[in-house]
Formats: sequence, C-alpha cells, structure tokens
Amino acid sequence: MSTNEQRFLAPPPLFTLDTAPEVTFSVVIAAHDSAAVIAAAVESALAQTVRPTQVIVSDDGSTDDLDAALEPFRSSVEIVRGPHAGAAAARNRALELAAGDFVAILDADDAFLPERLAALQALAGERPDLDILASDAMLESDGRDVGRFSDSTPFPTHDQRTAIFRACFVCAPAIRRSRLVALGGFDETLTTGEDWDLVLRLVLAGCPAGLVDEPLYRYRLRPGSLTAGRLGSLRDRIQLFAKARGRPGLAPAEERAAEVALKLNRRRLLRAAAEVAALRREPDARRRALRLALASGSSVRERREAVLWSIDPARVARSSSSAAESAAPWQRARR
Repeated sequence: MSTNEQRFLAPPPLFTLDTAPEVTFSVVIAAHDSAAVIAAAVESALAQTVRPTQVIVSDDGSTDDLDAALEPFRSSVEIVRGPHAGAAAARNRALELAAGDFVAILDADDAFLPERLAALQALAGERPDLDILASDAMLESDGRDVGRFSDSTPFPTHDQRTAIFRACFVCAPAIRRSRLVALGGFDETLTTGEDWDLVLRLVLAGCPAGLVDEPLYRYRLRPGSLTAGRLGSLRDRIQLFAKARGRPGLAPAEERAAEVALKLNRRRLLRAAAEVAALRREPDARRRALRLALASGSSVRERREAVLWSIDPARVARSSSSAAESAAPWQRARR
C-alpha cells in the first residue's frame, strides 16, 4: 500500500485522469462579532505552504471592531459585508467573489495547520473525481487538545449516501466551487446545520468526499448547552432531513436512513424541550415530560426517566449535568 493510499480515505473512484490539474482554493471565513479571534484564523490561511488564490472574510453584520482586527491583513484579504443573516448567508456572499476551483471553509475562531491546503491539493491530484475534500481535525478546548474529530465521527469510504444521514462526516470541507454554485450554495433558512445540509445535498447529488487522515484543522470548541441551545439546532436538523427525505430519486436504503434520522432527531427534540421546560419550571413542563414518555421509539429507560421528570423537575438538572459530562467534546460545544 502506498503512502498516499494510507493517508487518503475515499470511496472507489468514479474516473481517473492520466494527469490531474493542480487545483486552487479560495478560503472563506464568515465573521460575526469575531474581532477578538479572527486574526489567528486569517494568519493561518495566509501562512499555507500552498497559498490560497484568495482569502475572503464575509462580515455578517458585526457590531464589534472587526475592521481594526483585519487592518494588518488589509492588503491580503478581500472583505464582503452584509446584514446579520447567519453563516449560510455570509458564506453565500463570499461565494460570489470566489475564484478558486475549491471553496475552503474556515470558521473565524478556528485555524488551518500550515500544510492543510497542500494536503487537500495532493488529495485532489490523486483523486480528481472528488468534489468534497477534507482533513481530520484536532478538537481544542481551553488551549488543550481533547481528541480528533474522527474519534467520534469516523469517515466512511463506502455508501456515503446513507452515512451522511447519520453524521456530517467532514469538518470544514473544501468544496468544488462549480458544484457549490450549481446547488445554490448554503441554505439560508437554516440558522444551524447549514454545513451538514450542504454536504448532504452534495453527496445525494453524486459528489464523492475524500479525507486526508491527518488532523490539519484546529477546531476550537465554544461553550455550549445541551438544553436551550440545542432546541434550534434540533429543529434545523429535522428541517434538513425532512427536505432530504422529499428529494426525488432516493434509493430505498436512503429513504430508510432519512426516516431514521428524522425519528431520532424528533425524539431528541422532545427530550430537549422537556428538559428546558422542567429546568425553567414552565407551566407545561409536566405535559412535555409525559409526551416524551409516550413518544414512539423511546426506550424503557427514557420512558421511566421522563415520568420521573414530570414528578421531580430537579432530577432534570442532575441528569442534564451528567449527560453534559459524558458527551463528546464537539457535541457539547458546536454541533
């Protein structure tokens, strides 16, 4: 097995080329009130051993002094501005300026390792059929490495069309610009999960994904919540899976995967809503807990726990704290 075969993970090739063209990258950074952290992200994009065609910062209606933070890079970055409308809208604005073969996503509080674009370029050269390029990521919390993205989200090399319903298996990917434009960019109706939605639509449209099996992206965890903060995220997941389930031409296995994802996330939403209602002592807390207990597909343990929540709301706080401690770091924070 060659070094690259060990380093690169991808499904069987759709086609091969005798000589693959050297691809280029536009790095896109969506920024909303990110003045305190964005310098490190921009520096990491500009310090690549394979320099990007451009680095585009899309200001999503920031109210902090983003201009001052970007001043040292004024001659090296392109800036596009718009009202605050979310990451999807910000990235779509940047897409209108992107000139590279691939659009590489970089969050404003994350960073590329210096070799990341070079590795993605090598992957594209080895596998010119790939439309989605990614590397593994190192998860960082309070300055400490706490694990790799692939530890809890393995990358599938087969049957990506059903695997994408179970998890978004690429972190901050680089996406072929022509494919991204053809699909209409990011879905701006989603306030969270727009990355998963995009990769799902790409994979179902026949775009294969490949991975450099090295942690060349630093994914910095933000403080998160397993209760109120999850409600919107779960609603967005239900929306994106419902949209995918209605897509014509799905194979039976893909329809089943979409239905499983919908049922799972509807149950998760019921649980999160019951937690929030109990923690806030809302008038309908008992009704929400009982609804969770009666939900189709709930395990015996979940039903018992929900009944106890309806009797003793303080039990919710204890169980939520325990869940937060046991969840994977990236689940606690940003996804």
